Amino acid sequence: MQKISLSPDRRATLISQIQSRFQSDFDDVLSDFRAGQILDLMIETLGPGIYNQAVQDVRAHLQSKLDDLDGEIYIDET
Repeated sequence: MQKISLSPDRRATLISQIQSRFQSDFDDVLSDFRAGQILDLMIETLGPGIYNQAVQDVRAHLQSKLDDLDGEIYIDET
């Protein structure tokens, strides 16, 4: 599996959100570096599991659509 990567804009937005959350919930000010380290850890530890679950969810959704395809387009020959 390839490494999960973020665009610079998305990364900056997430770092800002982490900093805001730590400030409001824990009254702790995080530097960009510390918030970036937390983001990297979350991506590394949580990312693959979330990604795999999303793939399974999409697969199940598409399979249900394929299973329903006969019912949607089948024309009775009699």
